[in-house]
Amino acid sequence: MSLYLFLKFLHVLLAIVAVGFNASYGIWTARAAKEPEHELHTLKGIRTLDDRFANPAYVLLLVTGVSMVLVGDLSFGTLWISAALGLYVVMALVAITIFTPALRKQIALVEAGEQRSDAHAALAKRSGMVGGILALLVIAIVFLMVTKPV
Repeated sequence: MSLYLFLKFLHVLLAIVAVGFNASYGIWTARAAKEPEHELHTLKGIRTLDDRFANPAYVLLLVTGVSMVLVGDLSFGTLWISAALGLYVVMALVAITIFTPALRKQIALVEAGEQRSDAHAALAKRSGMVGGILALLVIAIVFLMVTKPV
């Protein structure tokens, strides 16, 4: 097995982990909305999945992707690679500056017993919207990786 093929295997495996966990967040938050007594557990679970699995997988996706370009017959100047990297940077910035802080604040409000406050409702709405934007960015990156348009 070539190094490139091994890196590609790791890259796909990491994408399954990262995207798979992220895709589950909407399901978990929808369930928590129907059962508010479980919201804190759900939000902390999402934070654990994000911090310990999805986000490290996204970092390693960048490492394996860059490594594949360096060891393979690829170029950073190729449209689908440069576009995917650009979207990746946007996705990371949105996640780091908006999604993660909103999730932490939402957990703090629920821990403080302010689950029914306007601030909590606003954060939940914001997290949902940002989660949707992040999902679209991830879908666009996966599209570029799979279809490799010229």
